[in-house]
Order: sequence, then C-alpha cells, then structure tokens
Amino acid sequence: MLTLLSRLSSAFDGVAEAGLRRSAQRFGRRSLIAALGGALVGGAVLPMLPFDRSGGRARAATGEDDDDQSCEYWRYCALDGFLCTCCGGSVSSCPPGAEPSVVTWVGTCMSAKDGKAYLISYNDCCGKTSCGRCLCNYNMNERPGYRMGVHNDINWCMANNRGMYHCTVAAVIGVSGAG
Repeated sequence: MLTLLSRLSSAFDGVAEAGLRRSAQRFGRRSLIAALGGALVGGAVLPMLPFDRSGGRARAATGEDDDDQSCEYWRYCALDGFLCTCCGGSVSSCPPGAEPSVVTWVGTCMSAKDGKAYLISYNDCCGKTSCGRCLCNYNMNERPGYRMGVHNDINWCMANNRGMYHCTVAAVIGVSGAG
C-alpha cells in the first residue's frame, strides 16, 4: 500500500512540476506583474456604489425646513462642503460648468415638515475651482478617515476626469423605510 501511495505521489509531483515548468517558459514575471497591475487599476476605475455616511437617520441642527441656502436646511444633515444653492446651482443640480461626481454618498435625513425620513444623494460638483460660499460641515455619525465610506472629508471628484471640487448638491432619491 505504501509503495502505491509513493508512486501516486511521485506521479502527481511529476505532473505538477512539468506544468509549472511549461507555465514558467510561456509566461514571465513581467507579464504576471502587468496582469496584477491591470487588475488593481481596473478595480479602481469601476464605478462604486453609493456610501451611507449618515450612520442612520439624522436631522439638521435646528430643523429649519425652508432655506436651502442655510446649513440647517433638512436635506443637508450629512453634508460637508459648499452649498451649490449659493454657487449658481440648485439643491439637486450643479451650477453651469460643473459636473456631478461619478461617486456619491447617501444619508438619511428627517424632514420636519412631514416627519418622514428621506434618502439623500450627496454629489460633489466637479470641474471648477472651489465656490467658497456657504460652507456646511455636518459630522453627525462620521467615522475616522480610514473608513472611507463613512468619512465625509473626501474629495469625491477624484473619480472624475476634472477632479477639482466646486460645491455639493443634495438630491432626494426616495423615502426611507426606517421612518
């Protein structure tokens, strides 16, 4: 029995060695490194799903509901950046000359008017220099920077061709089931 196992082991070793030698003759180390590099770069280019940075339902500091040029506007409960409403855009569209970021983050904000929780998509508007007006910085439930999806100090424009940050919009994308 032991000799049979020894012969099978030797046969397996011989087949494995022959396969590895053929592979080494066909493919060099550079092609392996090129394939790994392509996989890494390709993975970074793929579109990313939205991130939930609110950490659950949140409400802006004062609950004021009507002034979309105020940081206390209910949609801005997880926003960090300049308001596009102060920079020539609207609450849900970028100003002329700027384009929305390919990557977005989401938050769940409560509207004081109807008491419902809404999913808000936050998009940085990219391609122009920073607006510099109406800076809002809500850090409710923010996590440390090593957890990118829950850290709101990231330049999300880095996924676009024109990576300069201009301002941020807050579009309602649905009613939350948590409300």
